[in-house]
Amino acid sequence: MFTDSVELKVSSGNGGAGCVAFRREKFVLNGGPNGGYGGRGGDIWFKCDNNTHTLSAFQRKMHIKAENGRPGEGSLMTGKSGAKKVIIVPPGTQIIDMESGEVLFDMLHDGQEEKFIEGGKGGLGNTHFKSSTKQRPTYAQPGQKGETRNIKLDLKLIADVGLVGFPNVGKSTLISTVSNARPEIANYEFTTLTPKLGQVNIGDFESFIMADIPGIIGGASEGKGLGIQFLRHIERTKTLLFMIDLASYRDLKEQIDTLKSEVASFSEKLGNSRYAIALSRTDIIPAEDLNDIVNGFIEALGLKANEKSGLNFDENLPYFIQDSPDETLGYDKTKPYFIIPISSAINKNIEPLKYALFNLVRESR
Repeated sequence: MFTDSVELKVSSGNGGAGCVAFRREKFVLNGGPNGGYGGRGGDIWFKCDNNTHTLSAFQRKMHIKAENGRPGEGSLMTGKSGAKKVIIVPPGTQIIDMESGEVLFDMLHDGQEEKFIEGGKGGLGNTHFKSSTKQRPTYAQPGQKGETRNIKLDLKLIADVGLVGFPNVGKSTLISTVSNARPEIANYEFTTLTPKLGQVNIGDFESFIMADIPGIIGGASEGKGLGIQFLRHIERTKTLLFMIDLASYRDLKEQIDTLKSEVASFSEKLGNSRYAIALSRTDIIPAEDLNDIVNGFIEALGLKANEKSGLNFDENLPYFIQDSPDETLGYDKTKPYFIIPISSAINKNIEPLKYALFNLVRESR
């Protein structure tokens, strides 16, 4: 089961108590105090691991504790320190303080380790308290208590391109076509119930990560449908690909306006991301109508279809792509970087789409 948000209570270990003991050995008179110190309590650590992809392992763990330190013993023996507790989380996990809402750590890189809470110190044995005036102290310190914190783990997937669209517009089909992801694909809405990541390879040495989230509907930012639950998974992306369904009963302009509005309502930062538009399912639109529909959509956005491009788009279909960017200003983020009609079913414009997205990703990097 995919889980992307859990609440936990975590506690570091208590320090062990110091020991009250006296040296008792044959032929040694008045041996004096020799109680050892208590061991230190275990720390709480977080570690990022690429081999984990969900927070489902924490669903039944309401309280995670580190090991307590052992008490000290006689003969000046210090108690064993408690083992640290390492909490393994997937990349993209934020550790959030439940009381303040502060993001304490952002676990992004495989192998990243962060100490969260230190264990309690061990208590001092009675050896520590001996002096010329206190030659036989009969007391020792208790161990210091560990610290307890209430936290929230929030998983936000890390991707270069996030797919956004209404349910059943071909997002899962596209990501399965261009990447190694294999999501469930069916002809009904909300087939995708959990986010999916796929690696899109560009040649032998270049690639980018694409994220597919469940479909968004109008009102998603207010909690309708599944989209709001998973919009956080594209918060880290700098590039959005809006999937617009040519065969939908919804008007094309209405689709893009609704999607952009819902994304912006969820996150102002996400609403200002670079974006592009893919017009999906060209294969089921009559050829004599397709050009007029695509041209009409491009003009409705106040843009004009291009005549040429170096990305080998199908010359029989109209499209829009921004001119080469000014090196200092970059692409105009108020406009789509490109508008391309595609069909994942028959691989129409899929390769040019990959390279166009890679250009945008490379510029944002």
